[in-house]
Amino acid sequence: MTESKNPPLTPELYAYVLEHNPPLDPVQRELVDFTHTRFADDAGLQTAQEQGPLLSFLVRLVGARRIVEVGTFTGFSTLSMALALPEDGRIIACDISEEWTAVGREAWAKAGVADRIDLRIAPALDTLRALPDDEPWIDLSFLDADKENYPLYWEELVRRTRPGGLLVADNTLLHGSVVTDTSSDGRAAAMRAFNELVLTDERVEAVLLTVADGVTLARRTGA
Repeated sequence: MTESKNPPLTPELYAYVLEHNPPLDPVQRELVDFTHTRFADDAGLQTAQEQGPLLSFLVRLVGARRIVEVGTFTGFSTLSMALALPEDGRIIACDISEEWTAVGREAWAKAGVADRIDLRIAPALDTLRALPDDEPWIDLSFLDADKENYPLYWEELVRRTRPGGLLVADNTLLHGSVVTDTSSDGRAAAMRAFNELVLTDERVEAVLLTVADGVTLARRTGA
């Protein structure tokens, strides 16, 4: 029998979660608030607030120094990971919007981590395919871009990820539409296909968590 132990996430419970996570630093807080004000119609593209501390935690957990991010928006997730990197750590951030990422650039500079972030404005698949692939070198990647291309991004990232490295994919429940939208095409179908791909990929061990809109964590094995 399948039974959820998740409590309903009321506004009060969500506030409690945020209060019991590491607090956002002033630049992170300002970036979140500015994004919701300046880009109100698109603010849902921003990584959830509780995922900022989670990403920082994961960077430190795996001792990441080389990170690839696919989908940057206004740079909150990028900033969260950069703050957890050592001074010589680097993030390659992939996006196609100069407007949205300009907000991130300002925040990264204000936080003193701009030198850790290599922003590349181009179709992400082109950027990924141009990355070195002679041996696995990525310590951690964060996938949060157009959902239809997740499988293609996944393949480029997995084969470049070192054994023990971590892949993090966001929105893998897609607001529940992976089960409520049964159409054979569109974003929900694409995400279902991606989730099945991860589940059967023998190169990783993975878990799908009910964090925010669904977060998949996958550890690259030696396979």
